[in-house]
Amino acid sequence: MRTGEIHRATGETDVRVRLDLDGTGQCHAVTGVPFLDHMLHQISSHGLIDLHIDATGDTHIDDHHTNEDVGIAVGQALSQALGDRRGIHRFGHFVAPLDEALVQVALDCSGRPHLSFGLQIPSQKIGTYDTELVKEFFVAVANNSGLTLHIRQLDGVNSHHIVEACFKAFARALRMATEIDPRRAGTVPSSKGVLEQAGS
Repeated sequence: MRTGEIHRATGETDVRVRLDLDGTGQCHAVTGVPFLDHMLHQISSHGLIDLHIDATGDTHIDDHHTNEDVGIAVGQALSQALGDRRGIHRFGHFVAPLDEALVQVALDCSGRPHLSFGLQIPSQKIGTYDTELVKEFFVAVANNSGLTLHIRQLDGVNSHHIVEACFKAFARALRMATEIDPRRAGTVPSSKGVLEQAGS
């Protein structure tokens, strides 16, 4: 069972995440941030990851704390589900088109957190969602899951299309990286014989 379950409670938010890497794309995401919920559904659907996320936060101030803390909890749950990363492909990449937008994501379940973020999002908001929070979400996920994550925008002018293509590409790259490699025979995919587990 490659699952993770996290409860993160602070003075600003209360976040519960359950994650199953070997799911079918079932998603329950209620964060109080509608656009974030929509993007979490993309991760679940295209990554075939079952996600159950409930979050409350100080959205009367803005969406920043909830967005970040959901990213932290998702990253921690992902790290928990991956464990020592034994038997996985480890690397994943995908280029996702969405109308005029084209976004490339490459990632490594390395245990070494890094984000290289290359989206140029024209508008400051999508609905009520501040588009600068896209980067903050992926910073939180990468730092808490131990992902080396590269995001590149190859084309696009519509902010919604660019961001949604990013989340879809991330989901498919993550699916590729975390699926079990039948030739790996349960070994750790590293010439060193070990990969760090974030947070351990």
